[in-house]
Amino acid sequence: MDGYSDLRFFQQLIQAGSLAATAQEQGLSPPAVSRRLSLLEQRLGVRLLQRTTRRMRLTPEGETYLLEGTRLLQALDALEREVSGARSTPRGLLRLACTLGFGRKRLAPALSAFAREYPEIEVRLHLTERPVHLVEQGFDAMVCFGDPPDSRLTARRLLRNRRVLCAAPAYLQRHGRPRGPAELGTHRCIVLREADERYGTWHLQRDGQTHSVKVAGPMSTNDGETALLWALDGHGILQRSLWDVAPLLAGGQLQQVLPDWQLPGADIYLLHATQSELSARIRALSEFLQAWFGRGEKHCGA
Repeated sequence: MDGYSDLRFFQQLIQAGSLAATAQEQGLSPPAVSRRLSLLEQRLGVRLLQRTTRRMRLTPEGETYLLEGTRLLQALDALEREVSGARSTPRGLLRLACTLGFGRKRLAPALSAFAREYPEIEVRLHLTERPVHLVEQGFDAMVCFGDPPDSRLTARRLLRNRRVLCAAPAYLQRHGRPRGPAELGTHRCIVLREADERYGTWHLQRDGQTHSVKVAGPMSTNDGETALLWALDGHGILQRSLWDVAPLLAGGQLQQVLPDWQLPGADIYLLHATQSELSARIRALSEFLQAWFGRGEKHCGA
């Protein structure tokens, strides 16, 4: 096999997620796919994947081969489009990852409209609260909160957003309002564990000083919707993104706590490999989502 077809094969293997899935997509037997992978590793003289009966994981050499190989394939595709003079039509499979709450409430409706506008793009949305490795897990793009985690990726801000502390009026009437970060430690707080954020530690900043406070309470969860329901029922103080609670604050169901203190940034970004800009479907997605969320920017307190 030549290097070009090997790169295509390896990219498809990672995107499929397993030898069996790759075999099914390509109409081959699993032993045939395994044999081709072995021949590729023999040709390169390195192991690209660590394989067990349940999963496979990229080795450092495999990650480099996938990342740089994907860039080469995208550059070659762009070159062929340029030489042929054809205007590329966005088409093909688009794999996108996002957190559960934002994905369900805000991204899913946007992607519904996107799919109507670009019917030749197949959208595959994966919602998870676990950290996502864009390259290793074979995603084309992901939506994340806060500072982009990898400078090698292109980050396009979709929405300005910030985190706030809030509680139901009933809770504040019973327990009072904390006057500073230190008093949060004496309050009932609804602890939410999302992605890889440090569990139960809140960071507040004012006048250039940061206070890290360990909080606790009788109720905790890894689901934002559940935590918000408990906050509305008066069980404690909650840290939540403004995109999610702005209507509840405006309607009085929740009240902001310590409004003079800032929490870590939570702007919402679309991340993709830099060379993915050469992909018509990535360009289409990026431009569409920026326009879509730009129309609703005011709802996040920007």
